[in-house]
Amino acid sequence: MSKTLDDKKLIYLQIKEMIEDQILNNQLQAHDQIPSTNQLVQFYKINHITVSKGINLLVEEEIIYKKRGVGMFVMEGAKEKLIVKRRDEFAEEFVLPMLKEAKKLMLTDNDLLKLLEKLKGSV
Repeated sequence: MSKTLDDKKLIYLQIKEMIEDQILNNQLQAHDQIPSTNQLVQFYKINHITVSKGINLLVEEEIIYKKRGVGMFVMEGAKEKLIVKRRDEFAEEFVLPMLKEAKKLMLTDNDLLKLLEKLKGSV
């Protein structure tokens, strides 16, 4: 986990995304226990309610589940569900605006592919 939080995004969303990232990066797998709310509160020095809000969003999205008295665990199939969700968000947030701008600039599909290939090497 990164110790720093971004001032530009709501903290509870950052907590949620950090746990999602750990699932996507295979740091957390199906049925692994996630860090407790208390651990996250102490690590980030933030409010308990803020952490709980991020965790509860993951429960609502069926990414994690609660074992009463034990903790929170990664749901079976969570990684696949997150990949689908993040791909959709990626398309909406990045690809669609790029395509709109490409249309304004009269770039062809071939032009876009060339740009992607050129830039791919710099990543």
